[in-house]
Formats: sequence, C-alpha cells, structure tokens
Amino acid sequence: MSSAASNIHIRTASPNDAAALLAIYAPYVRETAITFEYEVPSTEEFARQITHTLKKYPYLVAEKDHTILGYAYAGPFHERAAYDWAVETSIYVDQNLKHSGIGGLLHDALENALKKQGILNMNACIACTPTEDPHLNNNSVEFHTHMDYRLVGEFYQCGYKFRTWYNMVWMEKQIGEHLTDQPEIRKFRDIESDICYRKFMK
Repeated sequence: MSSAASNIHIRTASPNDAAALLAIYAPYVRETAITFEYEVPSTEEFARQITHTLKKYPYLVAEKDHTILGYAYAGPFHERAAYDWAVETSIYVDQNLKHSGIGGLLHDALENALKKQGILNMNACIACTPTEDPHLNNNSVEFHTHMDYRLVGEFYQCGYKFRTWYNMVWMEKQIGEHLTDQPEIRKFRDIESDICYRKFMK
C-alpha cells in the first residue's frame, strides 16, 4: 500500500461534504471525458444527491487528517423492481492522488457495504477510447479489471465531448449468490451500524 493510502479512514458521506466532493469532481468535468457531464453541478445539487443516495445505498468518503481524498457511491442499475439486486457504482479520487491505492480502498468498502445489503451485481459504466488523448485513457477499465470485473458490453462512439467521440463499456462484478427465492435487499441505513470501517494503516 502506498504512503498516500496509509492512515486513511473510510466513513459515510454527509451533505456537509458536498463542497469537498465537488472540488474533487469538478476537474473531471472540466478537463476529462471520464464523465460525459458537460457542466459542473452546484454544491446544492451535490448535497441533494448525497441525501437521495443515502436513502437506499452507500455513499462513502476516504479522508486523511480531516481532508477528503475521494469518494464512492452506488445507485440503481435500473428503476424497475427486478433490478433491485444490481447497482451502478462510481468512484472518484483527487486527481493528484491517482494510483495511490485510495480507489481500491473505497471500492473494497463499497463492496462490503453492498454485500451486507444483499446486492448481488456491481455494474460500472466507463468511458473508454481506442486512442488515448489528453482527456481520456483506459485506466478506469484497467482498475475495474484489477478489481475482478468482467467486460459485458461496449457501445461505440456514443459520447461526444471535447470535439471527440468516445466509446462506453459496461463492466460487472457479481458479489453474491443468485437464488430462486432471493431475499429482498436492505437499505444502507439499516446495515450501516453493522459495518466497521477500519482505519487503513501503513
């Protein structure tokens, strides 16, 4: 584990974290095609998203010395009830701390929480490119492959940003047993107290 990923504490996000999280996310909007979003959301929008997500799913932050370094959350893969056991996941790390291990710590904590909820499938929608450029490489695909995701589909030239057409892939990781009589999932707040987010020490 790198020194940047030592002494990291994972905790549940709160709407009060919105400004700090937005400071991490905004450069991804302005400078990269990692997100296909064009406009940086407001702090109020971010706070509302955190509140809305936590009604059902985890929204986690990684911090060190009271400074937030990255965040991860899950949302519905699809709104219809049959998809309740699948989620779409997102992870963002301060761009100055890429490849430091923080993304992996956040992913592990997110996966642990989702397992306790009874979620079975983690899905990631990832921008990708056949030719790397200043706005996009395929590090996110490589990260998810390292986290044991498999590629399940690719859409070609479906995202347009910075006067460039990009592809998008879906990757998936199954984290639970699929049963004939599947128990209903639990809300994150119902299992949050069962989770012990340990401090990750060097």
